[in-house]
Amino acid sequence: QMQLVESGGGLVQAGGSLRLSCAASGRTFKISTMAWFRQAPGKEREFVAAISWLGVSTTYADSMKGRFTISRDNAKNTVYLQMNSLKPEDTASYYCAARADPNLVVRPDQYTSWGQGTQVTVSS
Repeated sequence: QMQLVESGGGLVQAGGSLRLSCAASGRTFKISTMAWFRQAPGKEREFVAAISWLGVSTTYADSMKGRFTISRDNAKNTVYLQMNSLKPEDTASYYCAARADPNLVVRPDQYTSWGQGTQVTVSS
């Protein structure tokens, strides 16, 4: 399993932007599908976005399309989530996840490695 460490969360006003980073350790990063999930208090963990091994393919939850962008830098073993036009309902803990498989899947139980999460709070 990979070790994943998220960073970049914080407090931002509605309409603002944040860029989350997820640093991965381990040789399997370059062959892993990477994803971002989020979880708000009292709610289930929710898929945000996923990216393929080489970054060619991406997929997003409908509510994030056009506002969020997932990307990766395999030379730095890092995956990013650029979040623009943030809304109060985007407030959650954001988690990075990985799976050693090329399929872009959206269920949390299909990912085998997880970070500890980074908190994003959007004020109105």
